[in-house]
Amino acid sequence: MLAILERIDPRSDHIDLLIELVEQLRPPRRHAGAHARARVRMLTQLLKGNPEQASALRCYLTTLLEKRRHASLYTDIGILSNDGFFTELKHRIAYRFLPPALGDIYLSDAIDQVLYVESDHLWIRAVPSADWLELFEVLERAAPVPGVPCTARKIMLQGVLEAIRTLSCRVCALGLEPRLVRSDARIEDFDSPFLMQNIEVNAYLDGYARMLGGEGEPEDALHLLVMLDQCDTVVARVRKTALSQGTSVALTYLLVALTQSIDRLRKLLFLVDVSGKLPAAPTQDLETVASEASPPFAAPISLRRAGALALAEELVEAHNNKYTVHDLFADNIDLLARNVTENASRTGEHYIAEDRRELWDMFRSSAGAGLIVGFMALFKILLSYLKRAPLFEAFLFSMNYSFGFMLVHLLHFTIATKQPAMTAARIAAGLSSKDGRNIDLDSMAELINKVFRTQCVAVLGNLATVIPTAYLIALAYRFATGHHLVSPDKAMHLLHDIDPVGSLALFYAAIAGVCLFLAGLISGYYDNKALYTRMAQRVYQLRGLGRLLGPDRLRRLANYIENNLGGLMGNFYFGILLGTMGTLGFLLGLPLDIRHVTFSAANFATAHVALEHALSWQLAVTSIVGFLGIGAVNLLVSFALALWVALRARKIHFEHGIELLKTLGRRFLAAPVDFFIGPRQAPPATPETPQRGSK
Repeated sequence: MLAILERIDPRSDHIDLLIELVEQLRPPRRHAGAHARARVRMLTQLLKGNPEQASALRCYLTTLLEKRRHASLYTDIGILSNDGFFTELKHRIAYRFLPPALGDIYLSDAIDQVLYVESDHLWIRAVPSADWLELFEVLERAAPVPGVPCTARKIMLQGVLEAIRTLSCRVCALGLEPRLVRSDARIEDFDSPFLMQNIEVNAYLDGYARMLGGEGEPEDALHLLVMLDQCDTVVARVRKTALSQGTSVALTYLLVALTQSIDRLRKLLFLVDVSGKLPAAPTQDLETVASEASPPFAAPISLRRAGALALAEELVEAHNNKYTVHDLFADNIDLLARNVTENASRTGEHYIAEDRRELWDMFRSSAGAGLIVGFMALFKILLSYLKRAPLFEAFLFSMNYSFGFMLVHLLHFTIATKQPAMTAARIAAGLSSKDGRNIDLDSMAELINKVFRTQCVAVLGNLATVIPTAYLIALAYRFATGHHLVSPDKAMHLLHDIDPVGSLALFYAAIAGVCLFLAGLISGYYDNKALYTRMAQRVYQLRGLGRLLGPDRLRRLANYIENNLGGLMGNFYFGILLGTMGTLGFLLGLPLDIRHVTFSAANFATAHVALEHALSWQLAVTSIVGFLGIGAVNLLVSFALALWVALRARKIHFEHGIELLKTLGRRFLAAPVDFFIGPRQAPPATPETPQRGSK
């Protein structure tokens, strides 16, 4: 390290020696914080004992700063670009494989050359603030080299002021975006805070320039912070509105970029403030940083220095992660995922029966779906006899599934396995405590009990009709054509496909569960899209369709599409997923296929007829256990995935699983009959127990 310091030329603007010096500080392992602390302290002691090297290093760093532009470091690093989500995603993926070319013009490129290891921010944060500030103080107190300017503070100040102006213009432009104005019409009713903050920033910077010229101090920026607070209020209002009116990836991206720009603007204003009245940004706890950076019996560290250090660490971390795809998704998908699951939650309330009358309604609804699935199973068998090319056959299977499931939706019937993606979101909505500490376990146990028994009744309703429907279809086909719907070999193949031990039936059932989960997300996405794009109004504006149907019918159609677009599209894509999975596995040579409980039960009934009712009791029991096991896996996988996403979307951490199971056990022991078939009549609604369907 001392040899590197002795080679430093204070007049050089080449970055190679700085790269070597940082490599001496970098620990061999990413989490070796103690090693990094020791190396930083060693460098500080070397500089204290070698004043000439300290002076050379100070002027060398100043030369590097003077030769490079600073503003882009503060305006771009850690802040989303204006390119949009998908363009930004494409750039990050591309730059992971082939990074952009670096130059000697921008300071951000210099950081890219020096801190090129993605884990550098870990060891930099592991070094105590006191050690970093002591190192910087040694450099600041070092004597300047004769003939070499060492005015690093003035150089960086100009870059920060330029960044403040740039960020203010960016906040103004983003705040006047049409999609943001459309989401909050009140922006147009009053003077836009996004526009007013830009006026305030320009006035503040003009006063700052006069101060640098020796004409007094500028006015404090407190009024400017009021404008920024109003900008934050608009952003919060738009986010709240999006939960009820829907959102888009583009709007979410804009809100994130706007929030990041406002936050960075606050931090830079705090650093250049000369009045001492400006508070720190809400996202920074500078008092804690300053207290930790001040060792016992030492002079307290100023909040401005603590703010500069905190911003530097933030910039380094953001720079290390600027090509990370995970951070981009984490910043942008949360609101969209919340809206998707929120719409699924509202739909899920219709899948929860409160009492025995509603359970009977659910049974009848699911029984109707079983009747349709019986015919869908027939059509699938007939389509397989066409012996078409694999892709065309997958298309035929997909359309059979898709149109069948959409018909179930149109007739207000219920497919039991479609429930978990909706009810899981409803359960997550009941977990209102983000830290999972203040949750009413009795209420949650009651809700889960309702979901459980409703789900069981729905499965029984599906099976109660799909098995006799498929059985009667197979008998009718034999009577009408003189031969069975499937051959004995095909019948044995159908039974083998649902064997829980001798085949991959349960694994394929898990794949079907994933498809059910994806269908639930798709349904919530299109429900959100229908709200955000005002689908009913758009359909109602179709003049040609209005002349054909008339205004009243068109209005009913428009409202139906807006209210049911998610259900229709979810069922359509679910059919495509089921119809193409087996063909995809065939083309890729992978064990990919699906097993669905209702279709497996229908195939069992068909095979039973084809084998002339000559099944051994062992084969019959194995088959029944098989399709019941398939149903259980369908439900568990889809429910677990949907609940996980719903909890993540709401940022909820639930840690009371054992207590919740005990509460469910007590409910079962107290009233085992009601546990499975529900009370005769639902209890009256109270403020603590809202009625089904209420918010």
